[in-house]
Amino acid sequence: MTSIKDTIQKDRLPRHIAIIMDGNGRWAKEKKRPRVFGHKKGTETVRKIVEAGVEAGIEYMTLYTFSKDNWKRSESEVNSLMALLLTNLISERKTLMNNNVRLLAIGDIDNLSDSVKNKLLETIALTRDNTGMQLVLALSYSSRFEMLSAIRKIAQKIENKELTSSQIDEKLFSSHLYTHAIPDPELLIRTSGELRISDFLLWQIAYSELYFTKKFWPDFQKEDFFEAIVEYQNRERRFGKTSDQLKHEPTNA
Repeated sequence: MTSIKDTIQKDRLPRHIAIIMDGNGRWAKEKKRPRVFGHKKGTETVRKIVEAGVEAGIEYMTLYTFSKDNWKRSESEVNSLMALLLTNLISERKTLMNNNVRLLAIGDIDNLSDSVKNKLLETIALTRDNTGMQLVLALSYSSRFEMLSAIRKIAQKIENKELTSSQIDEKLFSSHLYTHAIPDPELLIRTSGELRISDFLLWQIAYSELYFTKKFWPDFQKEDFFEAIVEYQNRERRFGKTSDQLKHEPTNA
């Protein structure tokens, strides 16, 4: 059987795909199961989609794993999510190594418990020399918090006379974000049918293509991921220019 993966144009791949993995709780509710059951099922999808990213040749993948707002959920659900994260940081090491995936993390990592933070850092260290896809976990992450933190760092440098306000531009601001060493995502995928960004990479997705699917995250399959890439490749990315301007640009521009 022909896979939609076979129709992907290898020379037009997005370097970086970001994913808002939404719908675990609602998926579980539909099945009359507790929310944690949905989160456990969602981790199986993570494994499949990471493998799909490797198969497709994606260089960077960022997963919105746990937001700062998620700390507002019930204590039992937060504890379950942290326990699940802790378990997976250990159990998925073999998958990461077998697929040559390097793990990174962005967010307010110091807000995590010592046990979770330590296992996260251990796994990051273990995969540091891997040369394949870079998998970025957004943990205790808020884009507004990230940008405010960047502003505070820049303001402190101005106060210390390390910078002047006239030196502030997009490049300098970007260099103070968590993602300073990561290219901006060209494609953002959100599952579950919700049509919002939820405080995720607000600066970085200025020119990202947005792809929404009604499928809940536990139902999202490799073929769905490949379909999102094909949809991305069928769009015209103009970056403020007109179609006519793009037609007359050199192909290597």
